[in-house]
Amino acid sequence: MESINKSLGRLSGREDFQKRLGAMKAQIMQNPDIQEFLHENSSEVNEEMINKSLIKLYEYIGQSKRCADCPSLRECKNLVEGYHPKLILQGKTIDLKYEVCPTKEADDERKKQQSLIKSMFIPRDVLNATLEDIDLKEASRLKVVDMALSFSRDYQEGKYRKGLYLYGPFGIGKTYILGAIANELAKKKIPSMLVYVPEFFRELKSSMHDHSLEEKVEAVKKVKVLMLDDIGAEAMSSWVRDDILGSILQYRMLENLPTFFTSNFSMKDLQSHLSVTQRGEEEPVKSARIMERIKYLAEPFELKGRNWRER
Repeated sequence: MESINKSLGRLSGREDFQKRLGAMKAQIMQNPDIQEFLHENSSEVNEEMINKSLIKLYEYIGQSKRCADCPSLRECKNLVEGYHPKLILQGKTIDLKYEVCPTKEADDERKKQQSLIKSMFIPRDVLNATLEDIDLKEASRLKVVDMALSFSRDYQEGKYRKGLYLYGPFGIGKTYILGAIANELAKKKIPSMLVYVPEFFRELKSSMHDHSLEEKVEAVKKVKVLMLDDIGAEAMSSWVRDDILGSILQYRMLENLPTFFTSNFSMKDLQSHLSVTQRGEEEPVKSARIMERIKYLAEPFELKGRNWRER
């Protein structure tokens, strides 16, 4: 069998091959990035090195650099998705080194931020919410966005800062605002957890059978920033109100961990709602105890406006 070197040697002697090689070299040498590299390394690079490295140089000019002409990571045209080539000197040859491109860096950062936001039973559109997308035509939204920005800007771990208790009718964007705040915090690498309260409490009841209840409650207790969505939407048992919700809020109050809430009830109405158990028993003292913790953890704010679900 004929060796590869011998075959290439015989091929390089052909006139048509030399023409194609000359055309390829001319195309390479016209590339502004190649010209810049050769100028910067003119003291080390000679004609022989260029000729030896034509294949590498051709590989280089055919790819996107610094994400120029690259619409998205998914449409990356480079040999290795998300990596762009850089020319380097390797001994007596010119070689390529592949580095992470800006588009992949941005995509990785976005995924890292999303991983900081844990959620239980929260819709995907809420997890992608941003403060920039909130309609600010209504005064209450403008004020709450300002408060949210202030919180995310000034938050410091270990330093006490109240969250928000957002209340108002269905569909006005309370949960969406929580998602937007969570994304603002993620930009600062601050983890948060969004929990849809009615579903979470139902999940806890079933968790008693697989012995995962304590683990789930501990995760909610100890997360840096907790967001309890739609508190009061369910009829609570005394056990859920006192042993679960009360325990979570007590821990967060003692540890000064910021906590956000949304509800259809004002704080006064929520206290009345929590005073009546599923069995119809009235326990105003225990309800008042829960509300004292909520008032310590969050500042009440009424959100007004039209129902965005009816657009």
